[in-house]
Amino acid sequence: MNTGSDDPGEVAAASDGAKMETKAGRAEEGHGRRGLGSRAPEFVRSRRVLHISWQVGVFVVGLAVVGTGVVLLPLPGPGWVVIFAGLAIWATEFVWAQLVLRWTKRKVTEAAQRALDPKVRRRNIALTVTGLVIVGVLAGIYLHRFGLVLPWHITKR
Repeated sequence: MNTGSDDPGEVAAASDGAKMETKAGRAEEGHGRRGLGSRAPEFVRSRRVLHISWQVGVFVVGLAVVGTGVVLLPLPGPGWVVIFAGLAIWATEFVWAQLVLRWTKRKVTEAAQRALDPKVRRRNIALTVTGLVIVGVLAGIYLHRFGLVLPWHITKR
């Protein structure tokens, strides 16, 4: 899984601004860019037990949010948005979540760019119109046969 950018100059910045290695192998200073790693306050990061407790708390909160999103997937509600919000919560502490979130953002951007392609838009519009026509025909057949009666009130004829 390629989680990084394709830009040749991109580096993984340390969260404390320390020197880091570029893809070319030379060390650079962190120039105010937040990199991968924990976003916990310095006081919390400096104490191991407190930092682990912080990470457990972030994991539990993120898990609750992701779990809520999974429950919302089949229900009416913003399931995917809530799942990505939980992933963003996890990304405040865990590098794996930061990488997955970065990969997801890139894939969503690529999909949005593809959706703007005129050829794809014409296909999507044609499929939508076809679907609406099919639904309209089925609704017309239902109304012709049963009238404005709800399906659970239909008696056998």
